[in-house]
Amino acid sequence: MPKDPRIKKVLVIGSGPIIIGQAAEFDYSGTQACRALKAEGIETVLLNSNPATIMTDPDVADHVYIEPMTLEVVERILDIEKPDSVLPNLGGQMGLNLSMELARSGYLDRTGIRLLACKPETIDRAEDRELFKETMEKLHQPIIPSEVVETLQDALACADRIGYPVIVRPAFTMGGTGGGICETREKLIEIGTNGLRLSPIHQILVEKCIAGWKEIEYEVMRDHKGNVITVCNMENLDPVGIHTGDSVVVAPSQTLTDHEYQMLRTAALDIITELGIEGGCNCQFALKPDSYDYAVIEVNPRVSRSSALASKATGYPIAKVATKIAIGYTLDEITNDVTGKTCACFEPALDYIVVKYPKWPFDKFVYADKSLGTQMMATGEVMSIGNSFEAAMMKAVSSIELGMDTLTHKPFEELTDDEIVAHMHVQDAERVFCVYEALKRGIDHQTIYRITKIDWWFLDKMQHLADLEKGLAKCNGVLTEEQYKTAKKYGFQDKTIKRLAQVDTLPVENYRAGFKMVDTCAAEFSANTPYFYSTYDGDNEAAEFIAEKEAEASAKGEPKKKKVLVFGSGPIRIGQGIEFDYCSVHCVWTLKKHGCEAILVNNNPETVSTDFDTGDRLYFDPLNPESVDNIIATEKPDACVVQFGGQTAIKLAKHMDEIGLPILGTPADAIDEAEDRERFDELLERCRIPAHRAALSLIWTRLWLPPTRSVCRC
Repeated sequence: MPKDPRIKKVLVIGSGPIIIGQAAEFDYSGTQACRALKAEGIETVLLNSNPATIMTDPDVADHVYIEPMTLEVVERILDIEKPDSVLPNLGGQMGLNLSMELARSGYLDRTGIRLLACKPETIDRAEDRELFKETMEKLHQPIIPSEVVETLQDALACADRIGYPVIVRPAFTMGGTGGGICETREKLIEIGTNGLRLSPIHQILVEKCIAGWKEIEYEVMRDHKGNVITVCNMENLDPVGIHTGDSVVVAPSQTLTDHEYQMLRTAALDIITELGIEGGCNCQFALKPDSYDYAVIEVNPRVSRSSALASKATGYPIAKVATKIAIGYTLDEITNDVTGKTCACFEPALDYIVVKYPKWPFDKFVYADKSLGTQMMATGEVMSIGNSFEAAMMKAVSSIELGMDTLTHKPFEELTDDEIVAHMHVQDAERVFCVYEALKRGIDHQTIYRITKIDWWFLDKMQHLADLEKGLAKCNGVLTEEQYKTAKKYGFQDKTIKRLAQVDTLPVENYRAGFKMVDTCAAEFSANTPYFYSTYDGDNEAAEFIAEKEAEASAKGEPKKKKVLVFGSGPIRIGQGIEFDYCSVHCVWTLKKHGCEAILVNNNPETVSTDFDTGDRLYFDPLNPESVDNIIATEKPDACVVQFGGQTAIKLAKHMDEIGLPILGTPADAIDEAEDRERFDELLERCRIPAHRAALSLIWTRLWLPPTRSVCRC
């Protein structure tokens, strides 16, 4: 059926300020929602308090309110704008909670305004811990022994009954906020008190701790007719006990048998059907190793933080499809934007492996406790795509900006074997590196598995990387072509190979990667998407795609466009947030407006810049010189832009200057003059500006950054 004719004007509620557990992924989803609504001729009203987002641009929605995210403000906007509907499920927990406040206050009943996609009772059944428990029992879905409580005394009594350790999960919070693992009564008093305080309804779930089970997520989609699909399933490398936002995540799952996969898929589809969700939904499961026992951990009745990862991992635009479902379309009526031929009810098929690696703030807070638990600590993440786990993992490690090019972490090299084994008992941000060091030393897998509960499959794959690294280190200046090509296949950079093998030259000069297309259908159907990742398997689908497009343009008599590479900003971290995604996207839009081809390079799945339809082409790869050189060899761009991707992109300026690719805007030498402290001091002296009270206007006259609208003069 077509869109609901009653829907003429919709309020979209954003997610507010960036917080841990609720970051740029909701700018991505909110922006997709507004654009999808406008494309259907629906008037859009947006409320968000975050000025650094794309969604708060005046041309994304018809009416934009940058105001506090409170019930009073929402009601005032509704009184002024008089929309017929509110879209609650694309603005994270903030949007969901505000929508529930509107329902509970009676405002929606008084005005006749509808919540799209999710009814209030649906949200309650997923978010309210007691109602969620009842719903799972009705479906005969196994849940972990637990009790919902509203006082600390009841929490302590529950823990005494089910036994320590227990996990505290507050209702209506995000990113595990207010929760944690409690091994003792004293810890439960501390975490339980905080969880009750932070829950909007002062309710927590006290749950038996099953740390060590596998954690599996399913991203599912449903329309109002009951059509349901699985968009993506993901597997945490870390077991239950570490928040999924702090875990290395692999898509699709790698260690499940077909029976386990189908069992959990069926459970996820049954859950979204019972809840009556229309749109996207995230289901999290715990699976006991070496058995078919599982338990439902939680369900997010909205587009979640993991939805952005699932969307970019598959190429399936979850937020856009969820919005179209919310206004009345069914999955079989929505076209798959990637293929242009199939519909949105086709489940994506992946012929590659995706790895998500978290970005923590511990490089800023070096003395902070790096322990990880059920409360999320990561500020952002990178995503990498490869045709093997090893290649994807190596790309991820080189993208998290810790100065690492393998999983070898120098501090662990200085520890004894006993100290390595002892450190593996610590669940912290560096445990993967500790496990890798143990594998390099030959510590047996049984010992590592017993301590970490990291699946044997992942240990075998990391052992393969460790063996490759040790093999290169034994070359002693003699590197064969076979060794070199094998190392490249599994993700080792040229500079890493030279360092490990102690060679100055490589067996094959200018050995370039090719690029594969993300097409959502494992090449079963032809795709028109300009979304690529690098491999060393000999194919270059990007080159074929570019040649085909250029031939089509030539046949139509269209002039050849200038190509410009735009470098994104990588993972969100303290000091470099979504404002650089905002800048990069506006740069791309301006380039396209002025007749240039804009080619984006970024590795952050949470951003608008990594939507495959933002630029003319998207390369989801590391932002390092070698990776960029591979893209340049395929694209042959006329110029690049580095100034809108924060420090990550700025670091590429010197390399771009060395290889002779023109930089639009601030030249590389001027960038270096601003970044190099000694040269900057000399600049201040030339300008006769005291170093401790620099007049910024005069400095920026010398180091002029041209405005966005001028960067496309190529």
